[in-house]
Amino acid sequence: MSLALPRTAAALAAAALIAGAASAEERTPNDPRLMTPGQLTVGTGDPVYPPWMLNNDPASGEGFENALIYALAEEMGFEADQVAWVGQTFEQTIAPGAKNFDFAIQQISVTEARAEVVTFSQVYFQPDKAVIALPGSAVEEATSFADLREARWGATIGTTDLAYLENIIGVDDAAVYDDQIGTFQAMLAGQIDATVVALPTALFATAVQIEEADIVALLPADENDRGHGLLFEFGNPLVEWVDEALSALIERGVVEELVQTWLVADPDLPMITE
Repeated sequence: MSLALPRTAAALAAAALIAGAASAEERTPNDPRLMTPGQLTVGTGDPVYPPWMLNNDPASGEGFENALIYALAEEMGFEADQVAWVGQTFEQTIAPGAKNFDFAIQQISVTEARAEVVTFSQVYFQPDKAVIALPGSAVEEATSFADLREARWGATIGTTDLAYLENIIGVDDAAVYDDQIGTFQAMLAGQIDATVVALPTALFATAVQIEEADIVALLPADENDRGHGLLFEFGNPLVEWVDEALSALIERGVVEELVQTWLVADPDLPMITE
């Protein structure tokens, strides 16, 4: 027994040294809590789309979301080449369970239901909504929610866009489609007059997906949608560190600068508020 005590003490001392070293590395690029110490592993879509990320290339740093990540990484002490991107579907990102990233950025709205199975950062962006319609549509001259309710609307099932039409504008007969492409095709076919989507989505849609259409009006952000946050595996201990860095970027106006660079619509578009 007398021989075991020094060994036990030595083992405890060694463990304490290891724990101390690990603690000293926390909140540095070598943080042992990272998916891969020495790099920041970030999940996102596959593919990715403007204006969130340009040219289907997250590593370019061109676009709102990837520019934000590189600014955040720098704030946390990482070099640009220490950021690694992991692409996956939106459904994979928001699903419960283990993640293959430290956090993800993918226009993910913070909701109570999702927060039961994943952990979110603070909200960093809440987009306005935009009305998309073809030239000559009934919504072009609308100035109120009452005017908008006279139009034929469509939206994608299960989205905050559909909820906005029903709960904010008061549309009770919106056509529902399986995906956004189906919604746009219905518009082109004359089955609906308009749809509503987040403004950045509208910017891309009218530039690339449905060039025949225009953004005809802006709508206030949905008060029931808390906005976009970074998504972590449930209970991830990195959240506090990331939130502090994100707060610093918000306070210095960096996030607002990126919004103005990548997510700005025509300032002359009418805003319909009620």
